[in-house]
Amino acid sequence: MNRNPIVPFILIIFLGIGLVFLLSSQGANQEEEGGGEETASEEGGEGGGEEASSGDFDAEGFARDNCASCHGQDFSGSMGPALAGTSLSEEDFTTTVREGRGSMPAFSQDQIADEDLSTLYQFFSEQ
Repeated sequence: MNRNPIVPFILIIFLGIGLVFLLSSQGANQEEEGGGEETASEEGGEGGGEEASSGDFDAEGFARDNCASCHGQDFSGSMGPALAGTSLSEEDFTTTVREGRGSMPAFSQDQIADEDLSTLYQFFSEQ
């Protein structure tokens, strides 16, 4: 039983290249979808589109994209304090998000509208 040792290596190489292309296309699709959401948020913060922005605002998606890296994937705290079941008042929460605190960046009206920030607070309060 003399098998050619090159055939399995060639198959593995083709499989690896295929996986690279598959994962690259998935990453590109996620970036395109994320770019569209940012454009919608920016339009909502500029005036006329605010009603549309707050009507379809995805608080969990916004939190995963902007908060989870510091506050944990389940928002129970990590480098930053826990956001799930927050004990902050909505006013304190809004002030902290708008002005930032410590290493937390500030988020302007162009990044998240006031109505959407209120929705985000409700999302964290109900966790």
